[in-house]
Amino acid sequence: MKLTIRNKAAFCFGAFGKDIVYMLVNSYLLYYYNVVLGISSAFIGAVLMGARIFDALNDPIMGIVVAKTRTRWGRFRPWILSGTVLNALTVYALFAVPDSMKPGSMKIWLTLIYLAWGVTYTLMDIPFWSMIPAITEPGKDREQLSSLARSSSGIGDAIPTVLTMIVVPVLSGTTALAGYRIGFRYWALIIAVVFLVSEIVFVKNVPEKKPEEMKSASIGEMFGSLFRNDQALCVVAAVILVYLALDIVGNLILYFFQFDLGNTDVYSIFTAGCFLAQVIFMMLVPVFRRNMEKLKLFSVTIVLQIAGFLILLAFAFSGIYKGSWIVLLVPGILVYASYGVLNVMLTIFLSDAVDYGEAKNGKREESVIFSMQTFTVKLASGIAAFISGLAIEWIGLDTEAAAQNAATLGGLRLWMTVPSALLLVVAFLLFRGFYRLSDKKMAEVMSTLRKQKQENLR
Repeated sequence: MKLTIRNKAAFCFGAFGKDIVYMLVNSYLLYYYNVVLGISSAFIGAVLMGARIFDALNDPIMGIVVAKTRTRWGRFRPWILSGTVLNALTVYALFAVPDSMKPGSMKIWLTLIYLAWGVTYTLMDIPFWSMIPAITEPGKDREQLSSLARSSSGIGDAIPTVLTMIVVPVLSGTTALAGYRIGFRYWALIIAVVFLVSEIVFVKNVPEKKPEEMKSASIGEMFGSLFRNDQALCVVAAVILVYLALDIVGNLILYFFQFDLGNTDVYSIFTAGCFLAQVIFMMLVPVFRRNMEKLKLFSVTIVLQIAGFLILLAFAFSGIYKGSWIVLLVPGILVYASYGVLNVMLTIFLSDAVDYGEAKNGKREESVIFSMQTFTVKLASGIAAFISGLAIEWIGLDTEAAAQNAATLGGLRLWMTVPSALLLVVAFLLFRGFYRLSDKKMAEVMSTLRKQKQENLR
């Protein structure tokens, strides 16, 4: 299927919209319920991780449902639109806790609404990313669309991360934390509307193959194919590790700026610089690929991200940032620029694993395999929130205190850097040891698929 500029632009706008919602929840839910509403960080982390365990069942089932879907509007788009409408409602509800609620009721509200958010996000996220391997083939077109879509996702990530701590006080009409409830409520509403508009544009302008052009399978066959696809499982394991590494620092860096540096005003500038680097390097992936084999590019990038976390750790304990916070941009840009490249590459790897699985097992399972990506991304965010919530409790951080003691600040610096660096080391070793879909191998896979299709036509 040949995609037009209009198709690609609509795909990118859809990627932007879905990630603007995801990042608001991923980056600020812990902060909102802990710092603004006063709920225990450990409880919040437990809820977020528990919901992801629930998704262990929900996401693969959704992948199967999508694979079985046959409608006049296509296989993927009906789910993208319906999931978007429902998810937009839950996003608003998450950040619109009624003022009259007591802490106990808030905990129940968070638990139920967050579960609903996870389910409805799955409804649209799995079919969204499943469209890449369904409408492109390995090589230039797939890598270009993956790069453009992930770059747009990066812009979507940046909007709430950069603007939330600027916009919320304005919408609240106060700089007092207790007044932020109003600001978060209206900010969530704005983001939900943008999300809805973006996916409507996507659904109207991104075509998909007719259902009869794509094979289906029984539930048993689909699960069998998934777990026999060793390369897909290797990729989703790496997705967990890479996302978990970034999500931990993403959860704790705002606490670092507020309680260690003592300046949340510059947090938005810091994140803007980091996300700008992320988006630029996402867009540069096709350029990097001209001169570097994809597995080598992945290895070099993950080493650079590990270096970024170690530099951040050194800067944090040296106190150099006290003289000028700008030095924090050095490790910050290194971490986020590297993540941008890794994000695009992992999407390409997973799309390639779909073709590999079809060549190996005779079944094409975009939805099931990409449902694993959706699950692992959300699982990583849940585990990261749980780890971050426990870390905040363990180091004794008091959100109402005027200042934190040295031990607490030291613990915060360690928790936001060391676990992430170790996780990336594991991801590096995993790929070096088990992932085999090099450029040369994928050429062999596509040759096999073409032969299989020719035989089926006889």
